[in-house]
Amino acid sequence: MFLVIVVEAGMITPPLGMNIFVIQAQASDIPLIRIYQAVMPYVAGPILLCLLLVIFPAIALFLPEVLFAP
Repeated sequence: MFLVIVVEAGMITPPLGMNIFVIQAQASDIPLIRIYQAVMPYVAGPILLCLLLVIFPAIALFLPEVLFAP
């Protein structure tokens, strides 16, 4: 789960941001810097979630413990 969230954050943040380039190709009249500015508020969610998973790993481990408890 952690890896998926980190990869998701990497797909929308600079310098890679492949999803940003796809958006820019679809809306070529909008400058790339404007797209980056519009996406930055959405970067806070995955980063906050990663921090929560690192600080409180029980969030990710709760359901497997319930399902596979002896």
